[in-house]
Amino acid sequence: MKLLHGGDYFPEQWQTQPETIKEDFAYFKQANINTVTVGMFAWSILEPEEDHFNFAWLDQVFDLAEENGIKVILGTPSGARPNWLASKYPDVLRVNSRLERNLFGGRHNHCFTSVNYRERVRIVNEKLAERYGQRESLLMWHLSNEYSGECHCEQCQSAFRHWLQEKYGTLEAVNQAYWNTFWSHTYTDWQQIHSPTEVGEMAVHALNLDWRRFVTDQTIDFYLHEKAALQRYSDDVPVTTNFMADTEHLIPFQALDYSKFSQVVDVVTWDCYPAWHNDWESEANLALKVGFINDLYRSLKEQPFLIMESSPSFVNWHDVNRPKRPGMHQLASMQLLAHGSDSVLYFQMRASKGSSEKFHGSVIGHVPPERNRVYQEVATLGQRMAELDGLVGSMKQSEVAVYYDWENDWALQDIQGFSKTGMHYHRTLHDHYRPFWQQDVNVDVITKNNAFEGYKLLIMPMVYLHSEDLLEKIQTFVKSGGTVVYTYLSGMANETDLVYEGGTLAGLQDLLGVIINETDVYYPSQTNQLLLGDATYQVHDYATVFERTSAEAMAYYGSDFYQGEAAVSVNHYGDGQAYYIGARTGDDFLATFYTDLLEQLNISSNSSTKTSQDVSVQTREAIDGTVYYFAMNFSNQLQSVELSPNLVDVSTGQEVETSLDLQAFEVKVLISKT
Repeated sequence: MKLLHGGDYFPEQWQTQPETIKEDFAYFKQANINTVTVGMFAWSILEPEEDHFNFAWLDQVFDLAEENGIKVILGTPSGARPNWLASKYPDVLRVNSRLERNLFGGRHNHCFTSVNYRERVRIVNEKLAERYGQRESLLMWHLSNEYSGECHCEQCQSAFRHWLQEKYGTLEAVNQAYWNTFWSHTYTDWQQIHSPTEVGEMAVHALNLDWRRFVTDQTIDFYLHEKAALQRYSDDVPVTTNFMADTEHLIPFQALDYSKFSQVVDVVTWDCYPAWHNDWESEANLALKVGFINDLYRSLKEQPFLIMESSPSFVNWHDVNRPKRPGMHQLASMQLLAHGSDSVLYFQMRASKGSSEKFHGSVIGHVPPERNRVYQEVATLGQRMAELDGLVGSMKQSEVAVYYDWENDWALQDIQGFSKTGMHYHRTLHDHYRPFWQQDVNVDVITKNNAFEGYKLLIMPMVYLHSEDLLEKIQTFVKSGGTVVYTYLSGMANETDLVYEGGTLAGLQDLLGVIINETDVYYPSQTNQLLLGDATYQVHDYATVFERTSAEAMAYYGSDFYQGEAAVSVNHYGDGQAYYIGARTGDDFLATFYTDLLEQLNISSNSSTKTSQDVSVQTREAIDGTVYYFAMNFSNQLQSVELSPNLVDVSTGQEVETSLDLQAFEVKVLISKT
């Protein structure tokens, strides 16, 4: 088994220059490329007219790949339909939220419910599987590309109503779950139900949640439709699609619930595009965000993931598209491996000559490889990755987990309460992840589908939408000796966003040993104080006022009408303990709080001491017990870190001193000496 190095290749763009394709494979070999992904956007070349197929060009790609020892990830072309298809079957085009049918154009401008679209996708997928499903170089099927978006056409409305009937059974149940007596919104006929839209209803929060759930389920259903077509001829090849992250802060992609989607892919893959060298945060803080989402996507299936796309230098869709500084490509790529990836794959292998992605970073750019710094750095990384094949299949061993939930995320965006500008769910997740990243403690970012057993510490920030089933899992975890940390704005509403009687899920108050009375909200310029021993920390945004039933106070508020009341508490529950942080604080308090917990729970770090928080040390453990240490310097200054004894540098084969110097943007990979 090898780490995968390569990426998205579009030979269909070079049909008039066949010599370019042969030249590319020579360059691939020089750069230690072992994998190419082809076919994702090639439908108009594969099927230029309905039922007239052209596979000669793709046959050549497979032949060249096999001649050069390169594996092929074959994409299905459903991400971008051909013009003839949209002209003949206009219902395949999406209807937007204003109920207007789109014109042809763009990607993912198609309806996942359309019978015509599904049939044409089935036909082309079966043709691909029949022809290439048994090729020796075929490594994996890559369905579509970055599934996303939604359609509001009548076919989708009908499917949504059927989905609701399956879930609720009766209109009475829907009306109760949606609290439709509010504003006289009661449904009296299933046909009255419509997707949320700005020309209709957008303020029924449970409807908004259910629509997002439906969009996820309908997208998954389309994925399974694509997969079934392939498996008629190719049922022994892994199948996946590429997940994404949102915004420059790399938050979990918001349009789909990947915790559900991950259950139907054979391996999780995702497309990673950090804005390195930006002007609003340090490289280390951005690296923290990359680490967080890697830890989430690794934990979805509790197995290594693949980076399906990354840029070897820059992208073309950030506001400013800055190239990576020398050394950053290797460092950023090694971080992906450190957090659980078994690949570094790129978009794109050769730069397009025209259209919207002609200036997106690529392995082979418009400047020839012989004088292209990016190509040279890709080749160097490929050499280094070839030394790390023992890493394939290895996992991170974590005793700490941070909880994330897509549905909770959606509900918080819709909440219409507390603070429109100060919700900051993702920032809060990063805040609670930061102490562990800075102290080189491995973390899993888990969802409700993960088992909680095996962790010592589980952190539950802002779990506003909280089911009884989730509470039961947490209670079992804590009773068995686990430690859980909850924060403000937790346990307030059920799965349909109905507020619990009493304001908080009763069982959660029992677990925490508190009764939550109210939440104070501050304007941005307003603060309070949290008093912990002799130290004072700042409180901002939120402060929960609560009574203690069985919990012990750990910290107190410094002012306002609840001065002297508990701000942080701990409750002993079964063999474990449950903490409640009632106020939003700065990093200083969270660092102190979690450092004490790590010591109390005997959770160890991957490093002993280091000169800067810009250094990150992550580990992966192979089946044979070999531990890989990735020591990474996310600064442009020399840094030092102290590691365990008896470590060997993978590149040199030499044992290293426990105190390790790292040059600017340097990464060293070490293994435990056997």
